[in-house]
Amino acid sequence: MLTDQDEELVAAATAAISSRYRNDWQEVGAAMRTRDGRIVTGVNIDAYIGRIAVCAEAIAIGRAITETGDHGIETIVAVRHPKPDEPGRIAVVSPCGICRELIHDYDAKARVIVPSGNGPVVATIGELLPNKYRRGSE
Repeated sequence: MLTDQDEELVAAATAAISSRYRNDWQEVGAAMRTRDGRIVTGVNIDAYIGRIAVCAEAIAIGRAITETGDHGIETIVAVRHPKPDEPGRIAVVSPCGICRELIHDYDAKARVIVPSGNGPVVATIGELLPNKYRRGSE
């Protein structure tokens, strides 16, 4: 079950993609709460060459660091806007593998809101990314 603060993040991510949705360009919004309490949002940046696209979670993390420095990730969530011909509504999605690595790199104790059969739930980034890749003997 999500807390009121978790619901606030889902609403912030939903508002971000609702206001910036562009079919085939911006479809995912993210919101994160830093450990100092700020909420920062981002939307994905797509590109004609798919491998240079940037996920919404990475944009939110980058904005947070750029604006006031790295204060950690208390909780983060991503939501996806359906395409015009898709049924459904904006819904929570799981972070991709690259975003899981990035979230873990910036805060190994981050909480992540993910979908489940009974609605969104919270998991730790460690639960989503067991046996994380490490360089050398870290």
